[in-house]
Amino acid sequence: MSLRARLLAAVGIIALVALVVADVVTYRALESFLIHQVDVQLDAAARDYSPRFDGTGNLVCPDYRVGALLPMANPAPAAEPGGMAEPGEGNHAGPPPGSSLLSSAVVVRDPHGAVRLSCPVTVGGRSYAPAVPLSRRPPGPEPQPEPEPFPAHDGTHFEAPSTPAGGPEFRVRLSWTQHFTQMPSPAGPVDTLAVARPLTEVESTLHRLLIIELIVTAGAILAALAGGWWLVRLGLRPLDGIERSAEAIAAGDLTERVPGEDGRTEVGRLATTLNMMLARIEEAFAARVASEQRLRASDARLRRFVADASHELRTPIAAVAAYAELFGRGAADQEADLERVMAGISSETSRMEHLVADLLLLARLDEGRALQATSVDLVALCAEAVQTAGTVGPAWPVTFHASRPLEIEGDPLALRQVVDNLLGNVRSHTPEGTTVQVSVEPEAAEAGDGADGAVLTVADTGPGMDPEVAAHVFERFYRSDPSRSRLHGGAGLGLSIVEAIVTAHGGRAEVTSAPGAGTTVTVHLPARPPEVPTTEAGSPPGDGAG
Repeated sequence: MSLRARLLAAVGIIALVALVVADVVTYRALESFLIHQVDVQLDAAARDYSPRFDGTGNLVCPDYRVGALLPMANPAPAAEPGGMAEPGEGNHAGPPPGSSLLSSAVVVRDPHGAVRLSCPVTVGGRSYAPAVPLSRRPPGPEPQPEPEPFPAHDGTHFEAPSTPAGGPEFRVRLSWTQHFTQMPSPAGPVDTLAVARPLTEVESTLHRLLIIELIVTAGAILAALAGGWWLVRLGLRPLDGIERSAEAIAAGDLTERVPGEDGRTEVGRLATTLNMMLARIEEAFAARVASEQRLRASDARLRRFVADASHELRTPIAAVAAYAELFGRGAADQEADLERVMAGISSETSRMEHLVADLLLLARLDEGRALQATSVDLVALCAEAVQTAGTVGPAWPVTFHASRPLEIEGDPLALRQVVDNLLGNVRSHTPEGTTVQVSVEPEAAEAGDGADGAVLTVADTGPGMDPEVAAHVFERFYRSDPSRSRLHGGAGLGLSIVEAIVTAHGGRAEVTSAPGAGTTVTVHLPARPPEVPTTEAGSPPGDGAG
C-alpha cells in the first residue's frame, strides 16, 4: 500500500471513529433529555390529577370539555393478581367526538389489583393504555397517608409496552395514594396511580436524529477523504520532486538539486539537508576528478621530466666515457692529449653538476619546502646582478632603473638566481649587441596586505619569439629548436627555475614576446611569501629530503 493510501486510510478511520463517538454521545444525550422532559411532564400530571366521581361514587375519566363529566361504563370486574391493566377493564370512557385528545393515559388500581379506572390515549385512531404489572408495590411497609389533599408517595418511572399489543411504548410514572377514596383513612388501603405518556414523539425525534447523523457522518467522511487526499497530495508534492531529483542524480547529474527547501516544514528541512549533502558530494566528486587530472598531468610531467633528464645526462656521460676510453688508449702518454682529455672530463662533469643541482632545486621547490625568508633589498640585489652580468657578458649591454629602494621578504640567494637566470637567458638566446633593460618598481598591495610588493622587469631588444613558443618557455627542458641543439642555451631549465622560485615566493612570472619586437619577462613578487603548512612534527614538508 502506498504512503498516500495509508495516510488517507488513517484520516478516514480517525474521522469515522470521531464522528461515530460524537453521534452516539449526541443520540444518548438527546434521548436522556427527551425522557427527562417526559418524566417532568408525568410528575406534573400526577401532581395535578384530581379524582372525579360520578353520582354513585365511581371514578370517571375527565372530560376536557369545560365542566363536563363522562358517563361511567359498566362496573369493572376484578383483575387477576399479577395481570396487566387492559383498556376494557374497569370504568373508562374514550374522549367524546369533537373533544381534545387526552395526552396522558391514567390507570388506577385498588389495593386488590382490580382496575378502578383506565383512561387510554388515542394514537393512530386507536386507543392504547400502558400495560402496568400488578407486582409493582411500594417497598417496605405500606406508607401512611400525608395530610396534603393529594399526596403521592415513592413515585418511580419506567417504560412499559402498550395494551393491546402493537401500540406505542409508554413512559410510566407510578405512585401510591389513598386519595381515590371519598373518605381516606390513615389505616386504609393504598391505591395505585399510573400516569403514562406514549413515546411516539420521542422515538420519532430520535429516529429523525439518527437519519440526520447517518447522512451527516457519510458526508463528513467523504469530505474528510476528499480534503485529506488534497492535503496529502499537496504535502507530498515535494517528495515527487525529491524522487525526480534522485533519478537525475542516479543518472549522473550531480548538479541536480531537490526543490522545495523550507525550514518551516519537515519535507522542506529534508530537502535542505539533501541539497547540502548533494553539494558536498558534488564538491568531493569534483575534487576527486581534479585530483585525478592533476595526478595524470603530474604523471605525464614526471615521465617527460625523467625522459628529458635522461636525455640531458646521457650526453655528458657519453662524453666522459669517450674521454676515459681515449685516456685508456694512450692519451695519458701524450701531454697534449692528456690535457685535452682532462679538460673535457672537467667540463662535462661541471655540466652534469649544474644539471643535477638544477634538478635538485626544482625537486625541492616542487616539494613545497619553506624558504629562508629574510628582509631583502631587491633594488640592491638587482643592481649587483646587473653589474655581474655586465662583467660576464659585456657584449650585451645592461641598464638598470629603480625609482626608490624597495624591501620585501624572501630568500636572497633564490631571488638572485632569478635575476641571474633571466640575464643569462638573454645572453644564451640573443645575438651580441642586444641591449637589456632591468627595472624594479613597487606594486600596490592586495586587499588585506599592508605592504607593497615589487615588479621586476627584464626586457631585451633581441629577435623575439612567436607567441606559441613564448607560451612554453617556463616548461622544463623546453627548447624552441626541435633538434634540441646546444649551440644556443643550456639544458632548458633556467626559466623553469625562475618560475618555480617566483611561485614559491607567492608571485607569478609572465612573458610577452613577438618576432622582431624583443622579449619581456615580468616577475610579480608579494611583500612576503605565503605560509607553508607544516607536518605534525612542526617541520615543513620534505624537510628531511636530500
